[in-house]
Amino acid sequence: MTRTASTTSVRPNKTRPMKIRNGYEVPRGRAWWRHLGWRYIVGVIVIAFMLFPVLYVVSASVNPIGSVASGSLIPKSLTFDYYRQLLSGTRYPFMRWYGNTLLIGLVIALLEVLFSTMAAYAFSRMRWRGRRIGLFTVLLIQMFPQFLSSVALFIIMSEVGKVLPQFGLNTLAGYGLVLLGGTMGNVWLMKGYFDSIPRDIDEAAMIDGAGHFTIFWKILMPLVTPILAVNFLLTFIHVIGEYMLASVFLTDNKVKTLSIGLYGIIEGDQSGNLGLFCAGSILLCIPVVAIFLWLQKYITSGLAAGSVK
Repeated sequence: MTRTASTTSVRPNKTRPMKIRNGYEVPRGRAWWRHLGWRYIVGVIVIAFMLFPVLYVVSASVNPIGSVASGSLIPKSLTFDYYRQLLSGTRYPFMRWYGNTLLIGLVIALLEVLFSTMAAYAFSRMRWRGRRIGLFTVLLIQMFPQFLSSVALFIIMSEVGKVLPQFGLNTLAGYGLVLLGGTMGNVWLMKGYFDSIPRDIDEAAMIDGAGHFTIFWKILMPLVTPILAVNFLLTFIHVIGEYMLASVFLTDNKVKTLSIGLYGIIEGDQSGNLGLFCAGSILLCIPVVAIFLWLQKYITSGLAAGSVK
């Protein structure tokens, strides 16, 4: 007896029409809107919501009226007088404030990354008495705003200034010390990243004769590059935007930062003209964007290297 093979017809799936693009199936029609289209709509709405206030600030910086409450988003006439006034320094020492802000931001960000990384390595890789209490103490201190201790810090820095005038009040060095003590909250963030790296790497290096410094600097530091970049960027943004402590410790016009200087411009001008303030804010955003674009490649390359390993 011979058995005949039965043939069955396969019907194409019409519920999710697909098309091939670069070797991948891409949905079309309703399937595209259901799976991908709504994401683009949500992304456009979020970007518009974020850019709307920025556009108003840019508009006020080039608007002769200099107001964000009146007029249209697109001004009828453009002017760059506010930028010229700030850059020329005819009315305010803007460039000195700008330099002070960049100096204190870069130095504090670098020192904070270095100190928090070393502390995170000690908390993550070493076992010593008081380790758990130290971690919870750092967490507990960071729960309270640093401004609550402004009075105590003011008294301490005034006494320090009598012995070391370079680190007293109205000095960038003294203000930097105060900020450096308040930015150690990233130790927990760094410790969590160190904990994600297997300890087998450390043990293999110790077998080869490496010490703690070699393991920390030559082995683990290249692996934690993404979190170093993120930590540096967050600290830099925090420092250049800090106002409360700067208003207490920096009263001399020569050592002010941009946050104090721009607020003084608004306080001194009662006409409601925010053109100078908005122009200064736009100029302050330039180094932040530049540092972000520079660190983006390190974040991307570090994440890619970690996924391969």
